[in-house]
Amino acid sequence: MSSHQAVSHAGDTFLANPFATHAIPAPYAIPSRKFGMWLFIISDAITFGALLIAYAWLRIGSVEWPHPFEFSTSILNATVMTVVLVTSSLTMVGAITAAKRADRSKATLWLLGTIALGVTFAVLHLREWFGMFHEGVKLFQNPWGTPVFGAAFFGLTGLHILHVTGGVIYLLVVVALVQGKKISSNGVEIAGLYWCFVDLVWMFIYPMVYLMSAK
Repeated sequence: MSSHQAVSHAGDTFLANPFATHAIPAPYAIPSRKFGMWLFIISDAITFGALLIAYAWLRIGSVEWPHPFEFSTSILNATVMTVVLVTSSLTMVGAITAAKRADRSKATLWLLGTIALGVTFAVLHLREWFGMFHEGVKLFQNPWGTPVFGAAFFGLTGLHILHVTGGVIYLLVVVALVQGKKISSNGVEIAGLYWCFVDLVWMFIYPMVYLMSAK
């Protein structure tokens, strides 16, 4: 098979150079796998949107909503986490760009950088959680005010960190596929869509949960 011959596989097209772009148009003028990822992102955005609205409703309706976050500790830590996630979006873009240029080694390096930043975010977040546990924060108990604060905080940030962890595992699989020459540049781009969505969600959580509850 020449470098320009294509093989259809499960609604996608893989070329002899798996990083080459797809040559056969897919339904709805978008590759099927990318279309599936967009559907997942839309449904997940609805879930996060509902949780953010519920959090805002609880916050507005509670007279004694806690403001526990010190600038020198929690706010600074959350800001560093935000910078880490934004940087990870940039490294993910680098991986996509390298994949489209069929540069396997650079794509791998950018993906590994994104994974490292994702792990850093998760570690910083878990360190914050354990610090809050130490201060006596539980799902329905805390030393500051409204008991439901813990459930709202851990529920919202917990779902997000679960997505980050899932994203790290996803990117590890993508790295393995890149090394094995079993994924196209479109596959790397689809992974990037998921990762950037997870980063975007944090851009709503950061001001609503942290900045608005700063001391």
